[in-house]
Amino acid sequence: MEANTNTPLSAVALVCTLSPSPAPSSSQLLAEQVMAALGEHGVTGKVIRVADHDVRTGIETDMGDGDAWPEIRKAILASDILILSTPIWLGHPASVTQRVLERLNAELSESDDEGRMLTFGKVAGVCVVGNEDGAHKVSADLFQGLNDVGFTLPPNAVTYWVGEAMHGTDFKDLDKTPEKTAATTKTLAVHASHLARRLKGAPYPPS
Repeated sequence: MEANTNTPLSAVALVCTLSPSPAPSSSQLLAEQVMAALGEHGVTGKVIRVADHDVRTGIETDMGDGDAWPEIRKAILASDILILSTPIWLGHPASVTQRVLERLNAELSESDDEGRMLTFGKVAGVCVVGNEDGAHKVSADLFQGLNDVGFTLPPNAVTYWVGEAMHGTDFKDLDKTPEKTAATTKTLAVHASHLARRLKGAPYPPS
């Protein structure tokens, strides 16, 4: 039985498609499905498409001159769960995803009064979509980066869909979400919300 099921939780999903709104996006669709699944476990939140905002290149919390990252960072720090959703391009996470990781790198220099990173106790999950195999490699890249900057990963911390090699079908073009992807999304939501509640009730001690 999950403990503290009435504890309210919040989540933010960063969609790292290269295309700004209102262009259709498979990464957006899968992120929205994860947020809906999290909603079944008492988690509220929002989806942010990073390409809609002027997130500057750099590794600081605020790059100045109209940088949109500080507001996005506020949303991340105010949430219990971060979902990072990326397409695969040339076997790698999208460049927008890499920019997000680079901006999160600044959290290595931020800490609370007890010396803990501000991201400690926050849970992260990943969504990956693409038309070739590579979801495991891309999720591994993101897992390492997210863990380095202080996030905790639950078991089965990724949901994904990849199309058949040499074909052009996108996730957003499917008539129905495949059962395996839907089941994996459900598992991610269950584990992420469970772990976030555990960590909220028992924060990491200072080290």
